[in-house]
Amino acid sequence: MDINSLEERLVELERLAEELEGVPDVEVVDVLDRAVALLTEVNARIEDGLSSAEGEAQEIGDLLESVDFGSFDAALADLRGTSEPEHLTGGPREP
Repeated sequence: MDINSLEERLVELERLAEELEGVPDVEVVDVLDRAVALLTEVNARIEDGLSSAEGEAQEIGDLLESVDFGSFDAALADLRGTSEPEHLTGGPREP
């Protein structure tokens, strides 16, 4: 759901909340039904977006796991004056 669509739904929900203040009791259920339908739509779109983002994050994670950073780790260790990268020693070593 893009931000504009979400803002439109928020405005509509605010309008429904205001409408509840002046609506006769017999119409309250109808207004609440519309609000629930809007919230259901927003929730479904947010869940779809989260699911998509989770899939993309997993793909990125898989790609990063397949990359060999050994030469970068060695260069970083050389810059720090250690013989092994920090992630292998549990932290910086004393010189």
